[in-house]
Amino acid sequence: MTSKNIQSTSSLRRLPGALSILVAALALAGCAATGGAVRGTGDLGVVIERATGSVQIVENSTDTSLAQVKGLGDLSHASVVFSRDTRYAYVFGRDGGLSKVDMLTHKLVKRVIQAGNSIGGAVSTDGRILAAQNYEPGGVKLFDADTLELLADIPAVGADGKPSKVVGLADLPGQRFAYSLFEAGEIWMLDASNPRQPKVTKFHNVGKQPYDGLGSSNGRYYIAGLYGEDGLAMLDTWAKDLQVRRILPDYGKGREKQPVYKMPHLRGWAISGDYAFLPAIGHKQVLVADNRSWNQVTAVPVYGQPVFVMAEPSGRKVWVNFAFPHNDTLQVIDVPSMKVVQTLKPGKAILHMEFSPKGDEIWVSSRDENKVVVIDTQSYTTRKVLPAESPSGIFFTWRASRMGM
Repeated sequence: MTSKNIQSTSSLRRLPGALSILVAALALAGCAATGGAVRGTGDLGVVIERATGSVQIVENSTDTSLAQVKGLGDLSHASVVFSRDTRYAYVFGRDGGLSKVDMLTHKLVKRVIQAGNSIGGAVSTDGRILAAQNYEPGGVKLFDADTLELLADIPAVGADGKPSKVVGLADLPGQRFAYSLFEAGEIWMLDASNPRQPKVTKFHNVGKQPYDGLGSSNGRYYIAGLYGEDGLAMLDTWAKDLQVRRILPDYGKGREKQPVYKMPHLRGWAISGDYAFLPAIGHKQVLVADNRSWNQVTAVPVYGQPVFVMAEPSGRKVWVNFAFPHNDTLQVIDVPSMKVVQTLKPGKAILHMEFSPKGDEIWVSSRDENKVVVIDTQSYTTRKVLPAESPSGIFFTWRASRMGM
């Protein structure tokens, strides 16, 4: 232990005997769990290793891997949210598993199988409730974030009386969540202020087959992409008269049908100033819309069909990755000029990207080369290459303080 640790421990003598023993034991346990030093979690993150059902705990201050946690099941389509204090990562797996991972002790705390097929989740405003969205049997389940106790099960049955897959789950202010029903063509907003008796507001006939959704970073908008027709469906949660309206009516495959190699992820939209940058479906373009009127203002030609379109924390530049056969490439768009200013080829099958908290670096996963590449966002040079087993999603703890994640 360091001298500071010793001084802190000696100050415990002023506490009642039993209490001082307990606190000292906890302090020593914490030091042991973190290799002898007390540390924070603000620079930690999780890398999904889809082939082995494991995650790596990584640190972006020194660009290092700290540990591997195994036994998380099928992570072929996995997502992660974090506890309010950023100590715990909650991993939602394809097999319906919900896993709680301790970022400091590098251990799997608890795992429950809550559905047959799940594709993600979200955490409430106060951090006390986890919401899981499910393909099979459909619906949303609410859990206690501390114990993973089931609090509520909300089936997804559309106005036609048929069950539906749930997609596009996003957290909203005020203990609310929004999500879409794929087969039913509906958007639901769930108020979990009383998590054992949640209230649901339903919006019918929003469009054919909403396949994904996102919540804006200020919590105002929930936007769903439509697989069955062009355009997007948007719920403005600030409006007095809540209703879903259509925006960007030409968004989609358009008149000239093109093969789609991978559906873009709306969760990867980039918001920069007055503009929203979004991946065109089936076309080699990034579309730019005015995020006040939600009208398209231009389209930026890019190397391939974009999948994720993500803005640096400053908003100055937007990074784009692509579907097969161009998924070995990244491009960078300069926002003021609306032009591509850099093209990189960091590895094969670049599936996911994640910025460090203030955007000095971007981490990208190269699934087919079993590596994670850390790139300097100013010089575009590679800072570090970390080995990983078929890596996919990368999630840093700064997400815990953002809405719509």
